[in-house]
Amino acid sequence: MAVLPPDDDGVDTGRPHPARVYDYFLGGSHHGPVDAEFGARIVELDPTAPYGARHNRWFMQRATRHLAGAAGMRQFLDVGSGIPTEPNLHRIAQGIAPEARVVYVDHDPIVRAHAAGLLDGTGAGATAFVEADAREPELILERAAEVLDFTRPVALSLIALTHFLGDGSEGGGEEGGADGAHAVVARLTAALAPGSHLVLSQLAGDEDTAWVGEAVDRYTSGGVTLVPRSRAATERFFDGFTLLDPGLVQPPDWRPGLGVGEVRDGTRVPLYAGVGRKA
Repeated sequence: MAVLPPDDDGVDTGRPHPARVYDYFLGGSHHGPVDAEFGARIVELDPTAPYGARHNRWFMQRATRHLAGAAGMRQFLDVGSGIPTEPNLHRIAQGIAPEARVVYVDHDPIVRAHAAGLLDGTGAGATAFVEADAREPELILERAAEVLDFTRPVALSLIALTHFLGDGSEGGGEEGGADGAHAVVARLTAALAPGSHLVLSQLAGDEDTAWVGEAVDRYTSGGVTLVPRSRAATERFFDGFTLLDPGLVQPPDWRPGLGVGEVRDGTRVPLYAGVGRKA
């Protein structure tokens, strides 16, 4: 696996980080006390958070099985990849297509350290890690282009990422600014060739979940942006893409037949999840 050089190492590891809190929800061991303490506070507020995190992960796995299999995708760009868990995206993609090329992107140096030790791909394919902030799409595209050919289709994976991006510092309002979530996603998807796919999950802002507002406050107090979005706002991320069946749904409802050993008990998962194809 290649670890492409970071732009800088300026991340405050003394505060909770979404990737490490997510690792806590998944029952991993690659997080610190501050992340575990914060994650425990969220679980007190919403006991289903770990269940939702697992289903979010399983959605990624099912989507990757479809893309590497029936859709024939051989290039993957996973932005906001988080700390590696098994099976990670490259394991699934290269297990189906050993020649698949995968680039992971995250901006936490701790994620980078674990990626260097835990990610190993096939000899026929390629696996690389880029340390970059999701709000730097030009940097991401530049470094990913060292491994991926953007003249050919790429599967862009944005799993549980966009709700950690605000509406931007410029412009305000629903449209947001140049560094807002919709602008960032639009720049990344504009670089994709026809036949590319977008895989995305986003915290729902119009679900009947009273705890969401309190969760936003707790994340904000911890120095982390959290922006739930409506179905309509989530669908905007797929502008220029055709949503594959069954459309934008809760993670457990996206092609459950592609799952392996998943546990479902009917608990609602307040996330929107979907996969779209660029014409």
